Amino acid sequence: MSDNNNNFSSFFSGLLFGGAVGAAIALLYAPQSGEETREFIKEKSVEINDTINTTLEETYAQAQAKAEEYKKLADEYAKLAKEKSEEIVQKGQVVLNEQKARFTKASKQVAEELPEIELKDEE
Repeated sequence: MSDNNNNFSSFFSGLLFGGAVGAAIALLYAPQSGEETREFIKEKSVEINDTINTTLEETYAQAQAKAEEYKKLADEYAKLAKEKSEEIVQKGQVVLNEQKARFTKASKQVAEELPEIELKDEE
């Protein structure tokens, strides 16, 4: 993701720098009057402004789309994690019940096999 941001930043910086250099060269080499040059500068600044606004709008739309995509993925992973945890709890409950049953059975067997101890009254 950071590579995309770096690539976009580089592109955007290059776009602005290239536009400024192109405008400066055009002004220096253009055989125009002062009024024509001012009109040219005004038109180019409007074009650059429009380009910047369009680029920003597209970037914002892409960022929103990615944010929605990642939110959906996060929701799906949260749902999957919840389902898996519920499954693990159910399996744990089954194992617990099995162990309780085994313990109860073993306790009964031990109780049956041990001789009964008589308690004598001590006087």
